[in-house]
Amino acid sequence: MSDTLDRLKALGSKLDVKLSEKKKKPTRPKQPSLIEEVEKSDVSAEPAQKPERKPVKLKQSTEETRSAALKEGDTAASAESSEESRRLGQILLHHLGIDSSAEPVRAQNLLRLAELFLQLEINKKVENIEDLFIYKAMNISGIGLKEEDFGEIREGKYVQVIAITYEPDKNGKKKAKNISLGYFGKAETLEPARKNKVIEFVLRWRYEKAFQNLEHYRLLLEKVRPKESLF
Repeated sequence: MSDTLDRLKALGSKLDVKLSEKKKKPTRPKQPSLIEEVEKSDVSAEPAQKPERKPVKLKQSTEETRSAALKEGDTAASAESSEESRRLGQILLHHLGIDSSAEPVRAQNLLRLAELFLQLEINKKVENIEDLFIYKAMNISGIGLKEEDFGEIREGKYVQVIAITYEPDKNGKKKAKNISLGYFGKAETLEPARKNKVIEFVLRWRYEKAFQNLEHYRLLLEKVRPKESLF
């Protein structure tokens, strides 16, 4: 029994010695964990200022510049087209010997015909505008021009401006020949505004052709009327 007590006392003494030694040793500062370091740095660091978002003036400026350039280009193209149509109109008046002050209605008709000549790109098929009147007749395929079907489209048909002339065949006999002056796609897909321009072009051509026919018959009458006749 005494041996056991002695051993316990000895063990207690050893423990006391160990504890006293630990107390005497300098305590190592506790190393902060990685999480603590991050939290500490976040708290101590000054809050980062968000960069001020400036309006993208360059992009807006570019878009405005592009828009202005397009408008300017359209205006320039329109002015150039108007100038060209006036030039072509004057060519027609000179070629047909028409005095615009004496025949203003006929002159205005030809000036408008010149505009449509460019807008419908008939100039791609007829290089010289004055050559329009070498044809004997003009019609439209795919759109009605008679009183009962005027302006009506023919579904499934293709819209074309057809000029008609007469050329001799191998036997010397005159034969009608159709020449396409403009192709405008299927009748049902043609825009109404463009359809109206196609109709107007043909009608104005016929209007001038009627004047030419009247002039032709007037000259024939000049040859046969009596000298004393007033007409």
